[in-house]
Amino acid sequence: MKRLNKDRLRLYLVTDSTGMTEDEFLGRIEAALKGGVTFLQIREKERTTREYIHLAKKVHEISLHYDVPLVVDDRVDVALAADAEGVHLGQSDMPVDLARIILGKKKIIGATAKTVEQAKEAREMGADYLGVGAIYPTTTKVKTVLTSVDTLNDICHAVDIGVNAIGGLNSGNLDILRGLPIDGICVVSAIMKSEDPCQAAAGLIKKMDELGISGGQRL
Repeated sequence: MKRLNKDRLRLYLVTDSTGMTEDEFLGRIEAALKGGVTFLQIREKERTTREYIHLAKKVHEISLHYDVPLVVDDRVDVALAADAEGVHLGQSDMPVDLARIILGKKKIIGATAKTVEQAKEAREMGADYLGVGAIYPTTTKVKTVLTSVDTLNDICHAVDIGVNAIGGLNSGNLDILRGLPIDGICVVSAIMKSEDPCQAAAGLIKKMDELGISGGQRL
């Protein structure tokens, strides 16, 4: 069953509401979607479950308007409560196969992978796509372990599901990904901390065009 077209992964935004009012946060997400974001993940590490659900529902209202899939970081319960399109799971979160049992066959499940072995395991458990990295150190609160470009390339050739690069990426350092058969990139600060999220998103797409990074290019 195909839950996700790889071209959806091209410009994947992971949200960060740090230091923002709710209205400002939602406004920046909508601007990013207008600029060309094709996939959205809401990530809230510090909020209560009720707060997380409330915000996820608000974000989902916007993403539905732009026909962009929304997944919830870590929390299968929040994804279900907000009726999001799916969930993204890290290596310390619920295993992909158990999440699949809870979410059913129609929901999207993404997984973080830093090695070929982790990528293969996630694929076998039923993941629909992988976020691979961090390629560069990040400025988010999430603990990161760097992944080499060679490992990213090996993962692309080891699995048949979508593979996105993540970790400290912005329009000024994407050249390191030139020639890699990835399906897209995941960004946080490059859009969420930009002066103009719409323009930032459009700029990232333009840079990916120049580098030949095109969602859905791998079979």
